[in-house]
Amino acid sequence: MSHRTTLKPIRSKFGAAFVATIAIFNLSMHGVVFAQPANPPSRGEAQTGWAEIRVLDSETGQGIPLVELETVNSLRYVSDNAGRIAFYEPGLMNREVFFMIKSHGYEYPKDMFGYAGLRVTPQTDKVTEIRLPRKNVAERLCRLTGEGQYRDTILLGHKVPLQETPHPGLSAGQDSVLAAEYRGQTWWFWGDTSQIGYPLGLFRTSGATTELFRPNTTTIDLRHGIPYDYFVDPKSGFVRAMIPIPERPEGVIWIGGVCTVPDESGTERMVVHYSRRKGLVDEIEHGLAVFNDEKKIFEPKTQLPLTETWRFPNGHVLRHEDAGTSWLMFCTPAPTIRVRANLAAVLDPESYEAFTCSSDVADGKSDSQTKPVPAKAKDGSPDWRWQKSMPPTESKTEHEWIRNGVIQPQHARFCPENSQDAQERIILHSGTVRWNPYRNRWILIAGQAGGKPSFLGEVWYAEAKEPTGPFRKAARLITHDRMTFYNVCHHPFLDSEDGRIVHFEGTYTHDFSGNPDKTPRYNYNQVLYRLDLSHKSLGEVEVE
Repeated sequence: MSHRTTLKPIRSKFGAAFVATIAIFNLSMHGVVFAQPANPPSRGEAQTGWAEIRVLDSETGQGIPLVELETVNSLRYVSDNAGRIAFYEPGLMNREVFFMIKSHGYEYPKDMFGYAGLRVTPQTDKVTEIRLPRKNVAERLCRLTGEGQYRDTILLGHKVPLQETPHPGLSAGQDSVLAAEYRGQTWWFWGDTSQIGYPLGLFRTSGATTELFRPNTTTIDLRHGIPYDYFVDPKSGFVRAMIPIPERPEGVIWIGGVCTVPDESGTERMVVHYSRRKGLVDEIEHGLAVFNDEKKIFEPKTQLPLTETWRFPNGHVLRHEDAGTSWLMFCTPAPTIRVRANLAAVLDPESYEAFTCSSDVADGKSDSQTKPVPAKAKDGSPDWRWQKSMPPTESKTEHEWIRNGVIQPQHARFCPENSQDAQERIILHSGTVRWNPYRNRWILIAGQAGGKPSFLGEVWYAEAKEPTGPFRKAARLITHDRMTFYNVCHHPFLDSEDGRIVHFEGTYTHDFSGNPDKTPRYNYNQVLYRLDLSHKSLGEVEVE
């Protein structure tokens, strides 16, 4: 993972030990990258014998990725980014085959015996279309990372719609995206990146660039994916470290809060927070790093004490003008940490402010061993304010206060009510807050901690008049069946139609779900969704 905010609410029963092993034997950091082709595999020609099964969204008519078809004898096939499955089984051609159909947020009608599926007769060079009703508010567009995004499309002889790039990166999977516009390009960064050639991959941040996304000029069709041009090892073609720190080889390195700010001369600089770790829990070192434009890597600039838990860039960045001051606000998922938007302030921990309603304890300073309690205004509501001494108040804390009767539910700011169930409060996990001109409101798109049917795979929408809320009600955008979709991010530069259409992505994986199943090719990769903000269900959370 690349975001510090993922560490608190989730723990993998095997992850810490596994990452600790990586920390000691970080092969890619020592120049050992197992054999990879210098160029990506050929997109190839059609092979004979294939039957084409194409799964389409019944509402949009577009192909749906990540749809699983399974035969009675447990053969499983997963649709590619175009919604295609290339089918050839010697014993099953030209005969009736029943396929059970499963897809997160989509549901095929069940028959009288409760089976969601249909009979198909696969025939060479014949196309069978399946139209699948969507329950999700948001539409799943494509898988953004990892190999084989159009595997079945290639086998069936169709043209791949995604642009080719000089450096495709050759990754098998990538975790947790961060993005920034910097010096005429869009820059993308991911956490741990796996490779096909060996179970251990790169664990010191990978990166890529694309053209800037601008209305009426962008050549990229998001429905097909994003053509990342990766920073790669010239010998292997596999992604290289963006924050190598070769003098300190122990540990994985995750980054957060990537932001661009002017230095004293007015020159734009790119800054991140970095965390060098032995595993999910044990941090060895952390601080701030500045991008070296000649070397194309981040280099440590300021090291912070391990006791410092919030005075640094974190999560996703929101730029906000308030009373003539330009701020960087850090969404985790709500923008509850801020600093003035210049390099000197970003590098200075004393410049950071947190948004909180917690009460001071011990002479105006917070005590890490004491559970926070809310400070109250005269009317009994929580007293929210920006200050420098205490950490921000989180959604989880508000949820505990509501459950224990410390605050009234209507006073919650970052723990919204489920618009379909007034008894449920949503503990926000990771996400973003952005200004949206179509809704004329600040919109929050975030994951949920402790949700159902997935512990960490439900994504919600809420809106407010101010970036700091209150976000009163939330509507579910997408759901997952016992799978995880974490570190959700809405990229505002991908918005279109005056903000009516927005896009968000997250990491799809079986980790932290309790489900041992790994979806072939999709597991541990980024998946992109499209949301139409005119959808009728979002009217239930509209702020007057």
